[in-house]
Amino acid sequence: MWFSFWKPRDRFSLDELRYLTDQLVKVQIVNEVNKDFVIEALRSIAELITYGDQHDSTFFEFFMEKQVMGEFVRILKVSRTVSVSLQLLQTISIMIQNLKNEHAIYYMFSNEHMNYLITYSFDFQNEELLSYYISFLRAISGKLDRNTISLLVKTHNDEVVSFPLYVEAIHFAFHEESMVRTAIRALTLNVYHVGDESVNRYVTSAPHADYFSNLVTFFRKQCINLNALVSDTMKNLGAESAETTTLISAAVDEIEDSLYYFSDVVSAGIPDVGRLITDNILQLLIFPLLLPSLTRKAVEGIQIGAAISLYLVCCILRIVKIKDLANTIAAALFCPLDAVIPKFGSKPNGYTSSCAFEHESQPPDSNNLTKADAGILRVDVTNLSSSPQIHSADVPRENDCCDFHLSLREALISYITSGDNVQVAGSLSVLATLLQTKELDESMLDALGILPQRKQHKKLLLQALVGEGSGEEQLFSSESGSSRDGVEFGSELDSCLRKLKEQYGVVCSFLEVRASPRVHRFQVLDALVSLFCRSNISAETLWDGGWLLRQLLPYSQAEFNSHHLKLLNDSYKNCASALLNETRGIWPDLLITILSDEWKRCKRAIEASSPRKEPKCILLSSQMFSSEDGITSDSSFAAGERMCELVKVFVLQHQLQIFSVGRSLPEKPPINPPADIFENSRAQSAGVDSSGPKLGTELRLVDAVPCRIAFERGKERHFCFLAISLGASGWVVLAEELPLKEPYGVVRMVAPLAGTDFILVNSTRCFLWKPKVDDKHSRWMHLRIRPSTFPFVEPARYGAYGKARTKALVDGRWTLAFRDEESCNSALSMILKEISLQSNEVERRLEPLLDLETIVESSNSSLGPPKATSSYSTLSNSL
Repeated sequence: MWFSFWKPRDRFSLDELRYLTDQLVKVQIVNEVNKDFVIEALRSIAELITYGDQHDSTFFEFFMEKQVMGEFVRILKVSRTVSVSLQLLQTISIMIQNLKNEHAIYYMFSNEHMNYLITYSFDFQNEELLSYYISFLRAISGKLDRNTISLLVKTHNDEVVSFPLYVEAIHFAFHEESMVRTAIRALTLNVYHVGDESVNRYVTSAPHADYFSNLVTFFRKQCINLNALVSDTMKNLGAESAETTTLISAAVDEIEDSLYYFSDVVSAGIPDVGRLITDNILQLLIFPLLLPSLTRKAVEGIQIGAAISLYLVCCILRIVKIKDLANTIAAALFCPLDAVIPKFGSKPNGYTSSCAFEHESQPPDSNNLTKADAGILRVDVTNLSSSPQIHSADVPRENDCCDFHLSLREALISYITSGDNVQVAGSLSVLATLLQTKELDESMLDALGILPQRKQHKKLLLQALVGEGSGEEQLFSSESGSSRDGVEFGSELDSCLRKLKEQYGVVCSFLEVRASPRVHRFQVLDALVSLFCRSNISAETLWDGGWLLRQLLPYSQAEFNSHHLKLLNDSYKNCASALLNETRGIWPDLLITILSDEWKRCKRAIEASSPRKEPKCILLSSQMFSSEDGITSDSSFAAGERMCELVKVFVLQHQLQIFSVGRSLPEKPPINPPADIFENSRAQSAGVDSSGPKLGTELRLVDAVPCRIAFERGKERHFCFLAISLGASGWVVLAEELPLKEPYGVVRMVAPLAGTDFILVNSTRCFLWKPKVDDKHSRWMHLRIRPSTFPFVEPARYGAYGKARTKALVDGRWTLAFRDEESCNSALSMILKEISLQSNEVERRLEPLLDLETIVESSNSSLGPPKATSSYSTLSNSL
């Protein structure tokens, strides 16, 4: 009997819930004495209600009967400690998140208890309390639907007049803590996606609509901060590169997260929200900040650089899927820079040459419709019925034109022809993004000169099918589908131009817009051809240009004129000559392997349906190679980097040659197969097969020269020295002689033969890598030994590129001591002879690739007829 009296209550029982509730009702004030009990009671009630929701409905019925939510509010009022407030917010958050019963949620949101807690004056100086409060708000938003949201708003005449959850939440939308901002964004998205029309009108009405302008203003600050970070990094290039790259990556991620949030907000389908975001992005970001920064002259008040601007334009077009926004940005590219630059004074920023293009607004009676000076090329269109001719541009004079009178479209093209690598990559990325933006009207792409040829022919084919004579005429003419007399104004372009003028006060150049799309198209084509002839642009950026060219001209013989081909041929010959020098460089044994791999990569890159790199690569590319690695310019690794860069450029140039005659690219480069092993070669005499000498294996020491070498101080060892070449491979071998098995020896050291004899000449220095007999000791020979491979060839071996490159790739130096001067000279002659054999074999295998005259012939014989029909190419203007 006594044992049953003291029997403890079951923890998960209605009796336990009743006991805790009764004890909570008795609490009249919460202080340091009883706060622990109150906290434990609140925590236990949350557990019991969650348990009852899944197992026994009487638990929540008791909760409603005793109006426990009211007791929670009362406890908050009488509490004097922060810890109770923390537990109360956590208790209610847990209950809201875990309750599955709809009626339970309705009860929780009714009776104004929830709104009271939302608007309660918590001490948010306490970071932990703020964190719990934000989690509490987000938990509520997770249960919103068309029914529950009505319990949290106040209405008058069917119009929402109060919505505490939303109003209180957006107060923290721009908190310094990113986790808080993320939670608030999730909450607002939950509100927008409910789809309640009265709530939608509330959030887009004043003053709540200011939230969207504040969003863009905050985003603008993020952009300016990113620009400052990148600028500081470029000023201190080489210092703490890994750390700064991490900071830039983090800033880029935040910017792209903000844009994805804009996209998610628009996807909720609230028309007024899309309009507000579009207008604010244009008025607060695009017109006053991004577009003015494209000028090559410094402008007071502009707080962002061209590279950041190009990157942001790409991101906005790619992420924020608003048709009106995309078309307005595209239409603004026809405007001169002075139409969007604020009325501030300008001052030169050190750019001494004149603007890249003359302004296209010539008088109607001008003999030349358009002249575009791009620093390298000029388009001269005197007769639109024939192909425009491009000529080497004269040296531009400083007063030829004003940078501010260039259209933004011309500014983009000028960056391609005369900008630095980052500016070129940014301009190409903008054009590629415009081309890939599905929200853009095709008439806009055509006016910009970047409408893909396949879409041009598709449009003209449809016109021909419906009986429009001009469409059929242009389809089979030599103009490749471009309009002859000017832009055929579509409603989309017209409306965007009117909107720019009427709503934003931005006026476009009449002649710039009315010029033939064919003129603009040839300007883009000329700029790309100019780009491929530049030597100060990275191969990766040139590949991006190759991708854009293939998109514009999938079958190109109708639009490459003779001057284009001459420029490409000259550039190809220069590149082929440089590649031929690499056969006698440091890495000839890996040259063919790298070339074959890069051929496949380049083919995939330029034939891909979309660009292979994201816009953020514009900013991060400059951080990949910096001086902090300690790699000297005369090291084998630096030479390997230069060779890989050269191979990439050569592969693109070669594929452009095939492309220029309208042929499909082969899967593999045209390279001769390896030659059979020559009889009486040193490799055959030594018994070395194609896999090369291995440590610990035996080989015949034919022609080997005895020598001594010390790899550690005071520990000199005796070896037999042997230089061996086999096809494109070669090795320097140190073997220990086997006294009982002459003339055999055991391989103890193997090093690459290539690189021991090499002369590198560049514009500033001449690096001599050559087996050298010591000046004071004629029996000593010095060899410089390079690593057997590097990360370009074996990335898995070295891990992430750049992490272990300094430690893993260190050039070695051997000093060999021979018996006499004659032995030393014999070893030197052996090295030079084997290196010559190795280089000659590499050169022989590359012969078909380096012979420009065989490209067309090999294409005709091996690739079959060109993949071109009357709808894709024009035989009357073929090469």
